[in-house]
Amino acid sequence: MTPQTSPTSQTSPSSPTSSSPQSAAGPRGRVARAVTTRPRLLLLLILLLTAGAVVVGGGVAERMSSGGSQIPGSESSYATAELERRWPASQPNLLLLVSPRDGTRDVDDPAVASAARDLARQLADEEAVLGVVSYWQTEDTALRARDGGEALITARIKGDEDAVDDALEALEPRYRGAHGAVDVRLGGPAAVRHASQEVIADDLVRAEVIALPVTLVLLVVVFGSAVAAALPLLVGIVSVLGTNAVLRVITEFTDVSVYAQNLTTALGLGLAIDYALFLVRRHREELAAGRDPRDAVAVTLRTAGRTVLYSALTVAVCLASMLVFEQYFLRSLAYAGIAVVLISAAASLVALPAALVLLGHRVNALRLPVGRRGGNPGAGWARLARLVMRRAPLFAVGTVAVLLALGLPFKDVRFGTADDRQLPSSTEARFVQEELRNEFPGSPGSALAVLVEGKQAAKALAEYSGEVSRLAHVVQVAGPAGRFVDGKRVDDAPPAVGYVSVLHSAESASPQSVSLVKKIRSVPASFETSVTGPAAVLADTQHGTAERLPWALAVIAVTTLILVFLLTGSVLLPLLTVVVNGLSLTAMFGAVVWVFQDGHLSGALGFTPTGDIETALPVLMFCVAFGLSMDYGVFLVSRIKEEYEIGGDHRDAVVLGIRRTGGLITAAALILAVVMVAIGTSRVTNIKMLGLGVGLAVLMDAMVVRALLVPAVLRLTGRATWWAPAPLRRLQRRVGLEEEARTTYPDIPTRTERPVSGRT
Repeated sequence: MTPQTSPTSQTSPSSPTSSSPQSAAGPRGRVARAVTTRPRLLLLLILLLTAGAVVVGGGVAERMSSGGSQIPGSESSYATAELERRWPASQPNLLLLVSPRDGTRDVDDPAVASAARDLARQLADEEAVLGVVSYWQTEDTALRARDGGEALITARIKGDEDAVDDALEALEPRYRGAHGAVDVRLGGPAAVRHASQEVIADDLVRAEVIALPVTLVLLVVVFGSAVAAALPLLVGIVSVLGTNAVLRVITEFTDVSVYAQNLTTALGLGLAIDYALFLVRRHREELAAGRDPRDAVAVTLRTAGRTVLYSALTVAVCLASMLVFEQYFLRSLAYAGIAVVLISAAASLVALPAALVLLGHRVNALRLPVGRRGGNPGAGWARLARLVMRRAPLFAVGTVAVLLALGLPFKDVRFGTADDRQLPSSTEARFVQEELRNEFPGSPGSALAVLVEGKQAAKALAEYSGEVSRLAHVVQVAGPAGRFVDGKRVDDAPPAVGYVSVLHSAESASPQSVSLVKKIRSVPASFETSVTGPAAVLADTQHGTAERLPWALAVIAVTTLILVFLLTGSVLLPLLTVVVNGLSLTAMFGAVVWVFQDGHLSGALGFTPTGDIETALPVLMFCVAFGLSMDYGVFLVSRIKEEYEIGGDHRDAVVLGIRRTGGLITAAALILAVVMVAIGTSRVTNIKMLGLGVGLAVLMDAMVVRALLVPAVLRLTGRATWWAPAPLRRLQRRVGLEEEARTTYPDIPTRTERPVSGRT
């Protein structure tokens, strides 16, 4: 085989470039000079910043919220705000489940009733509580269990979520437990939210305890050196601590979801370790090629550092796409994701190189009897790449078919909203909600409220209430015109209020309840109506998410195309990257439905299936998993491009690129999967779904897509992979941060020694 002319200037095949890498111009050259000339000062500054981050980020979990699913400006959001402002009793967020202590009496027993009335009066006297209503006050059968063994006191704790949490912590010890002839358990939205925050915080600590030592063991296996293995882990810890401080600052200005801290831990450890792993590996290659430590760091920054920069930008953009949604649940996760990616990249590109300069060749110290020693690194990956490329059509079609088959269950996805069943069954708040669902004639916690505005006659309101009461699943309608069941008035009107309460028997987050909301909204009325309640919030969330989703996908697609083009100078490769990355997520979405919606493996994984998936969660999982998939995609294509520019042969470049990165990407994926699975041990179902789902996507991407599909597709596209019109090529060379150094390595035979593709 006659070697082809390199598309760009080529270094000597036997040694690194002779010019000093530290003398290169451009931003990466300046960073390299700063890192290599003042490493101790940089590390001292980073140590001080990290210590400050520990102080600032302390207690960040207490500042976070578990809500954020409502669409601002929607009908349900408007009605909720008006009802909270004008009639707080219409939106109870605290429920006291009252039952006789001896278990033989019912709630109408005089002693039980007397104790319950005293309890309600005591609760009404609390400064933080409004709108206390009890069964013993109203004799409303909706507040009494069917068997008479339990009844409810409902109330609203005033204020925002932080104020509600603070008040609930003060109220719990005074009201939970025995009170004379009755026992009390606390439930309702406030109690469910508070319990979720406590469980998530405890689970996060356990996840970190699991992930850190396992990650360290894997890194030792990868590097075979305790010193080299410790560096990525330290960078990950710095990244997590820094992002917690950023989140704490953000909570001063806007609401931040409690899920953000789990995302911070997963991405902070995962991405920082990925980036550091990539940089340390390249640095050791440069040392093995004969460079001194300072030059090795400089070359690493201008080659692998460039890849890390592009990867971080791509992942950050994928997560930033969640800013197009209106729910603060997704927006706050975008804030957290952007912060953790940028901090991970900064720590990897500044702190890590400074440490490498100081360590010098001692980065290989404390070698342990584990990991790869000697041999021919990457030979197995090279053999696999050659096999795939020889049978490229078979591997391409077969891999795509398998991925699509794994994603088939997602066609039956049903979207809902999170409820108390996310919590462990032992949680008191969940027990109360379960009792409401199973023992009461329509759950008061899932009731719908219709805000009534404008002029209306008593007769018109009665006709409207009667019409709503005839709808399927409606138990009763109560409002200014009285209470109605099946279109008939069952008692006189209570004191006039500006809302109608609709008690129904459908699950609050089910297709039946969403359909009921749509039917209520379509009932004609001569006055203005606005429907709210859990099912109404779900209906509006589904509509708002579907409306904004195309914009989020467009942001991801367009920016990915631009960044991959700037990285590679190819027109075709960015398109292939987007399609391949999308295919890598099919297994994750199929598993989400098959496992978490349909309930397969629910016993083994320890959760309660609800028959639906939280509406916003697949959006979050897509953005996170697509970004991480791009992370590995950038690692691979940048190395393939580097090899192509050295040798000019497309197939050789693909084989060499996979040979040099296959083990690295697999190790990074295993480490990130460990972190995600540790997050997936959470007792909260949505956190479990996020961790296990993204962990599966990462493994599928690294072990199936990058190992089989990508080389097969690149073999089919051939040299056309690198084509671009001349004007675009010139643009890419001006703004694409082209590589400034080329190196060949002693453990990879040059093309004059042996043809990588096996051709003669």
